[in-house]
Amino acid sequence: MIRSHLLAAGLAGLILAALPAAAQTLPGGPGGQPTDINADQAIEWHQDVKAYVARGNASAKRGETTLYGDVLTAYYREVPGKGNEVFQITSEGNVRLIGPTQQVYGDRLVYDMDRKVAVVTGKDLKLITPTDVVTARDTLEYYEAQGFAVARGEAVAVRTDRRLRADVLIGQFAKGPDGKTAMNRIDGSGNVVVTTPTDVARSDKLVYSVPDNTAVLLGTVRITRGDNQLNGDAAEMNMATKVNRVIAGPAGGGRVKGLLIPGDVQASNSPGAAPAKTR
Repeated sequence: MIRSHLLAAGLAGLILAALPAAAQTLPGGPGGQPTDINADQAIEWHQDVKAYVARGNASAKRGETTLYGDVLTAYYREVPGKGNEVFQITSEGNVRLIGPTQQVYGDRLVYDMDRKVAVVTGKDLKLITPTDVVTARDTLEYYEAQGFAVARGEAVAVRTDRRLRADVLIGQFAKGPDGKTAMNRIDGSGNVVVTTPTDVARSDKLVYSVPDNTAVLLGTVRITRGDNQLNGDAAEMNMATKVNRVIAGPAGGGRVKGLLIPGDVQASNSPGAAPAKTR
């Protein structure tokens, strides 16, 4: 393993190419924090496009976060009086972004260091936190400065025995009393489906409070438990007490509708199942 510093910006041509293994410290990004980059095959400096390219099981570490991929490319700009500054990093092939509390997987990642935004695309997109697993078909986006992540396209969030599904899921993170960051709230829109061991709920929108273990459903709500069903314009599902409260509104004619089937063994044995609270 070779360890050195990149030569001055005025050095022409391509350097450090075709080495069996290499490691370098790249110029800092916004804020001045340096990025350590490693690769099994080579690290290249392409002055024409102002980029550093790491090939072969490459990794880039900045602070407590490390980005992995088959090929990593760091784009830089020249800042008068300060030298070079990396502003964007891309990773392609077997992408992994490993941080203190989140892990992200995909085929391609683009990280904008100015905005602190990462966008992941490809197959088998996945975000893993200590309590949740989020998957998506189209993109996973992580907004580091704002503290939230977006999953687009058949997005699914799984926490223990509960499953949230929607066209788009937005997870908001917050620091807990122990100082660790964890998912605090999940918003969903489009074809929402909430699944628990006893219930299946469908709606247009969702707001799930993680600390309260409660989901609020909005728009064309249908909750089924066994053969029983409740319909309304809004609902609150308390997943701790297993009590559902369906609310009527103007869209439903001001009434809550329900279909309760006598002799439903599953419903009669489920706490708070029949009848669900309404108002």
